[in-house]
Amino acid sequence: MRELITAFSCLEVADVIDRLARAAAAVAGTAYAGFVHVDVLRRDARPLHVHAPPGDPLRVRRWLSGSGVLKELAAAEGALRLARDETMGEPGFLAVPVPAQVRDHTFVWVAGRGFQEGDEHLLSRFATAAGRAVEGARGLEAAVRLLRGVRTFRPG
Repeated sequence: MRELITAFSCLEVADVIDRLARAAAAVAGTAYAGFVHVDVLRRDARPLHVHAPPGDPLRVRRWLSGSGVLKELAAAEGALRLARDETMGEPGFLAVPVPAQVRDHTFVWVAGRGFQEGDEHLLSRFATAAGRAVEGARGLEAAVRLLRGVRTFRPG
């Protein structure tokens, strides 16, 4: 039991999400990426994780909270692509839904340049893999909790 618990405890969901955000940035050829969670009623969206370079030179963190993009994501059924406009402080943004087997609505996003249809297709494929990875990590966390319960209540 101890070996199983140790083996299954290697992955934490927060660490998986951080690694996935960094990978999304690399896949998109930008320095910014992250995940946004949308509530079940699709009224509110909040950043789940933001990966940005030190100092956030494009001020994407501030832009996310003040631009209205989170409200757009809350209402979005599919991908959301916003053009880059340096004069208006628009960094360029692309978000796609992460397919999941749960009722959560999550988007993976990248920012920092202009994005095209090919970028959307690539990020959609990445989002599918990311959804599976997060579900797997959550499944391992649940398995660890169950195994600890078994170990606690086993006879003798």
